[in-house]
Amino acid sequence: MIVAMKKVFLLLRQTQAQAALEDLRTLGLVHVEHENIPSGVELSQINEELNLIEQSRSILSTISQKQSVKSAALGQEGWMSVCRHIVDLQKRYDQLREYSVTLNGWIDLWEDWGDFDPQEVIALQQKDVHLKFYQIPKNQIKILPPGLILKIISSQDALLNCLVIGSANTELNFKKLELPKLSLSQMKNRLSEDIKIMQEIKEELASHLFYQNDLIATEESLLSQKDFYAVLRGMGQSGEIVYLKGYIPVDTEERLVKQAKQNGWGILTLQPSEEDSVPTLIRNPVWIKLIQPVLKLLELVPGYNELDVSPLFLIFFSLFFGMIIGDAGYGLLYLMLTFIVHKKMGTKIKDKTPIFLFYVLSSCAIIWGVISGTFFGQGWLASLGIKPLVPSLNNINFVQALCFLIGAVHLTIAHSWRLALKLPSLVAFADLGWISIIWAAFFLAKNLLLGDQFPLFGKWLIYGGITLVVLFTSPQRNILKCIGQGLAAIALGLVNNFTDVVSYVRLFAVGLAGVAIADAFNVMAFGSAKAGVGAVIGGILILIAGHGLNFILGPMSVLVHGVRLNVLEFCSHANVSWSGFAYKPFTKIKTKGG
Repeated sequence: MIVAMKKVFLLLRQTQAQAALEDLRTLGLVHVEHENIPSGVELSQINEELNLIEQSRSILSTISQKQSVKSAALGQEGWMSVCRHIVDLQKRYDQLREYSVTLNGWIDLWEDWGDFDPQEVIALQQKDVHLKFYQIPKNQIKILPPGLILKIISSQDALLNCLVIGSANTELNFKKLELPKLSLSQMKNRLSEDIKIMQEIKEELASHLFYQNDLIATEESLLSQKDFYAVLRGMGQSGEIVYLKGYIPVDTEERLVKQAKQNGWGILTLQPSEEDSVPTLIRNPVWIKLIQPVLKLLELVPGYNELDVSPLFLIFFSLFFGMIIGDAGYGLLYLMLTFIVHKKMGTKIKDKTPIFLFYVLSSCAIIWGVISGTFFGQGWLASLGIKPLVPSLNNINFVQALCFLIGAVHLTIAHSWRLALKLPSLVAFADLGWISIIWAAFFLAKNLLLGDQFPLFGKWLIYGGITLVVLFTSPQRNILKCIGQGLAAIALGLVNNFTDVVSYVRLFAVGLAGVAIADAFNVMAFGSAKAGVGAVIGGILILIAGHGLNFILGPMSVLVHGVRLNVLEFCSHANVSWSGFAYKPFTKIKTKGG
C-alpha cells in the first residue's frame, strides 16, 4: 500500500544549518524538495571529482581482471593522483591506437612500392629531379603525354603503381600519392614499437585494478557529499533564517518533531495539497514485495494519489508467465537455474527478492505445463498416449475463451477497485457501467471470434452500462453538460473496452507459438535421428538449438505481453498512470566498497 505522507517545513538559523543537516541525515526521514536550484563552489568541485573518478572506473572496467582486487586505502590526494594517471594512460593509449590505424593504412598503401627513403626523394627534388607517385589504369599507360620518364613499380589488379619523373609542373589526371614522411621500414618499426608501448600501458592499467574497491568507496563518499551540499544550497532563506521543505511518512512525524524540539528547530507539518509533488513510498507484505524487481526494472512508480496495484500485478503477472511459457520442461530449467544462482551467489546478494520471484514464476510455468500436458512440447507426449490433466487446455476455442474471461475479470477488478474508492459519490456508478460494458464485450468477443451465441441479456448489459456511464461520469445539475461529458466518455471508451478484452488472447497466441516451435524442432530432431548414428548428434544439436531459442525468447515474451496487460490494459482501467517518483529520504549513503 502507498504510505500517507506529511509535508514538512524546518526553520533553522543560518549558522546551525550544516550541523542540523548532519542530524537530519542521520535521522534519514525527510524526502527533500529543493526551494532553490542547488549551486555553489562545493558542488562544482564535487562534480568535477566525480567526473574524474567515473572516467577512471570506466577505463578500469574494460581491463580483464587477472588479479584479486583489494583496497589500497587511498587518501584525498592519493585517489586523485591515481585517477589522473589512469586517465592520462588511457589518453596515451588512445593516441597510439589511432596512430597505429593510420600507420597500418600507410603500410598497406606503400607495401607494393617497396622500401625507399622519402628524404632521398626530397633531396632529388632540390636538384630539380621531380619524382611523383601515380596509380594509373593499365589501359591508360599508352596514352600518357610524351617527354615523361615512367617506371612501373608494381601492379594492383587493373592499376599500375608508377613512378613518374618530370618537371615541377608535371601533373597527370590520375590518382597521385603524396610522399610519405617515413619509409616503409620506419613505418613498420614505429608500428611495432607502438604496439609494444600499448601493451605496456594495458599492463600498467591492469595494475591499477588494485585500487578498484577504494575508488568505489571514494565515489560513494563524494556522492554523499554532493547530496549534502545539494540540500544545503537548495534551502530557502529569509534573512538569518533558512528553511527546508520536504515530505515524511505520516508514521514518522512524532520522531521528527521530537528531534526538532531537542535541537531547537522550528517545524511545521501539513497535509499535502493536490498541487504538491508528493513522493511515493510503498510498504507491502513480503509476498507482495516479490513484484518489486519487475517494477524497478521498468522504472514504474505509481503516483501518490494513485492505486498500488502490486498485489494484483504479482498475481496476474505470475499467471501470465505460466500461460506464456506454458511448459513444465522449461519451468524446471528456470527453477534449476534459479536454484543454482541462489546456491552459488545467495550469500553475495543482499536483496534476494528477484530469486524468490523466479521461484514463483518457474513454479507457475511447471503447473501450467503439467495440467496442459506440455513438457518440451506436446506432440511427443501425445504420441506416447500421455494425456494432460486438463484436456480442455489443448482445445483452441476453450483457451481463447479462457483468455477473454481472464481479461474481463482483470478489468472488472480494476473498475471495482475504483468504484469502491469513489463511494458514496454518485460517480462510482460510472464504473459500474464500465463493468457492465466489459462483460458485454466479453460475450461479444466470444460471439464474433469463437461463434458462441450472444446471450439475450447481453444487450441489456450494453444499454445499462451506457446509461450509467452517460449519467454518472460527471453528474451535475446541468443535465445537458452531464450527458455531453458522458457521451464523450462513451465515444472514447466503448471500442477500447472491446479491444482490451480481446487483447488478452495474446496469452493464447504467444503460448501456442512456443509449443509449436518446440514441437517443430522435436519432429526435426527425431526425424534426423532415424537417419543413422551420425545424424543422432545432429538431432541432439537441433533439440538444443530449438529449445534453447524457446528458453531465451520465453521470458522476453512475458516482458512484452505479460507486462503490457498489467501496465497498459489493467492500469488504464484502474486509472494508474505510473506518474509517481520514489520516496528517497535525505540520508547517509551506505558504502559498498572497501
